[in-house]
Amino acid sequence: MNEVLTKLARLFPQRPQTALILGSGLGDFATRLHEASSISTTELEGYPQSTVPGHAGRIVMGRVNRMAVLCFQGRIHLYEGYTPDEVTLPVRIAHGLGCRILMVTNAAGGIDPQLAPGDFMLIEDHINVQFRNPLRHRDLKTEERFIDMSEPYDVELRHLASQAAREQGIPLRAGVLGALLGPSYETPAEVRMMARLGASAACMSTVPEVILARALGLRVLAISCITNRAAGTSPTPLEHAEVQAVAAQVGQQFGTLLTAILVKVSESLAH
Repeated sequence: MNEVLTKLARLFPQRPQTALILGSGLGDFATRLHEASSISTTELEGYPQSTVPGHAGRIVMGRVNRMAVLCFQGRIHLYEGYTPDEVTLPVRIAHGLGCRILMVTNAAGGIDPQLAPGDFMLIEDHINVQFRNPLRHRDLKTEERFIDMSEPYDVELRHLASQAAREQGIPLRAGVLGALLGPSYETPAEVRMMARLGASAACMSTVPEVILARALGLRVLAISCITNRAAGTSPTPLEHAEVQAVAAQVGQQFGTLLTAILVKVSESLAH
């Protein structure tokens, strides 16, 4: 870990303020960063490599509105066989390089009938049905084990995100994320269960990163791109190609939304 941080600090001499983890098919946002430089994660010893299409495996540093931003272009998932420690390594890197805010994005299946493919959901809470936690069975030295999770997603950041979306004319509905382990999609019965628990959308990521970020004291904002309807509510069988296709179709709008949010965050940090 220390060697990775040293190498990245030499490559990215400016201290980043905000980090983004970009989900399935959403990595193109990193191309919008100004004065960007990047490194393949294959060049970082011990960094777990994504095995999923739509995850480039690059770390990119650039600027948005004079704010230094660190982007993880592609993520690692529990369902790839990685441990919670490995999955959350980007969060530790972001924290180690000085980030104060973590923004997480994902592709998700819509459970709420009002969420259609191509919509964006501002995550206001989550339900962890992955039954994995990055704080479990660790010799914790730098973060608290018994962290409060009554506000995992920062209220002020959510307000800024909603304001940015309104100004851009981009619908952004708030909802609860249900996180399952995967990689198989949910059954219709599981989707009905999640709906009864209060989930608006389902994904196979995000929650481990959010838990560790809160333990490290990072403020968190998270947004889902609804790429499909969940099982039992979709007229067609679910497949990963659909996820990538929908993410590509809304990529420009998603990039516009993220940029507008980052501008708001930059202005907020400057005051």
